[in-house]
Formats: sequence, C-alpha cells, structure tokens
Amino acid sequence: MKNLYIIGARGFGREVYGLAMDCESARNEFVIKGFLDDKADALDGFAGYPPIIDSVENYIPKENDVFICALGDPHWQKHYAEIMMAKGGEFISLVHPSIILRPNMKIGKGCIIHNNAAVSWDITLGNFVTCQSTCILGHDIVVEDYCHIGSFSMLGGNSRISSLTVLHPGSIILPHVNVGENCVVGAGSVVIKNVKPGTTVYGNPAKVLKF
Repeated sequence: MKNLYIIGARGFGREVYGLAMDCESARNEFVIKGFLDDKADALDGFAGYPPIIDSVENYIPKENDVFICALGDPHWQKHYAEIMMAKGGEFISLVHPSIILRPNMKIGKGCIIHNNAAVSWDITLGNFVTCQSTCILGHDIVVEDYCHIGSFSMLGGNSRISSLTVLHPGSIILPHVNVGENCVVGAGSVVIKNVKPGTTVYGNPAKVLKF
C-alpha cells in the first residue's frame, strides 16, 4: 500500500484531498497520510483534514511514498514538483472514479482530473495537467505539461494547449486551435484562432490583453 502526500494545504489542496478520498475508497491503492506545506498553520480553522507533516523543502521521501501536487499556479506546481522529484519522489495521477477512460487515452504522471469531466477519444495529457470538474476534452486533443484547465472549459477536437498555460473557468477553445506555451485564457473566453506563446487573451472572441 502506498502512502500519499498532498503538496499544498491551501484551498486547492483541500479540494484535491476530497478527490483523493474518492479515489482511495474506490481503488484501495493508497492511504492519505497528510499534506506538505511550508505554512504550518494553513489548516487552522478547518476540521476533518489530515495534518501538515512538513514542508516540501524538508521532507525526505520514504519507501512507498507517493505524491500529488495540489497547486493551482502551474509555475509553482512545476517548482515544487521538481524539488520533490530531485529527491526521488514518485508522483501519481488522481482520476475521479466517475471518469470514463477512453481507449488510447494517454495520461502522464501527476495529473489531476476532477469529477464529471467529459473525456473523448484518443486524447493526450502530459505530466502534471489539472482538469477541474465538468470540463470537456474533445477528441485528439493534446495538453502539454503543467497546464491547468478550469471548470466548465471546453477543448474542441484536435486543439492543442502548450505547457504552463492556464484556461480559466468557462474557456472555450475551438477545434484545431493551438494555444501557445505560458498563456492565460480569461474566464468565459472563446478562442477562435491560435494564441502566441506568453499571451493573455480574454473575451468573445478572445483578444490579446496588453498590460
């Protein structure tokens, strides 16, 4: 039996704890041991959660330990995942039991797929991809490493999301559209054409925001 540690004990970490509980009871592959967070009082005022064991920086992985990184910002997710992997830490993916896994679906390590996500055929998710509840993943899509797909978002068939990109809730990516690396798509946006790397877009149709 594996011992699961959740990296991050803030709001998203508590959500991922709920997902982990659903997966634990459905599959009986691990037990949830607690959180890793450098803010030792992050759970003060919240009842019913396992303890914060240590910080990511200080914790040394032990035999049978596995990890999931519950940080909503892809850049921080990458930062802390790499710290733990450098110490030999093994990351698993958490896929809610409600999800139907289609043939030829490829899922990397460290992925988080919440309840009621609609998953189509022949999709590819890289490492450390987060898909929040009720998002729609169309056929033949590719989502690269460290991307965050918000609730109620839709990725049309053959679209591609490059690494370190965030789609905020309600984003719609039309079929065959590519969103570049390190981009942000604002909530409720409809992306009708390719988005260049490092760009923030918002609106219907989505347009580039300049700061």
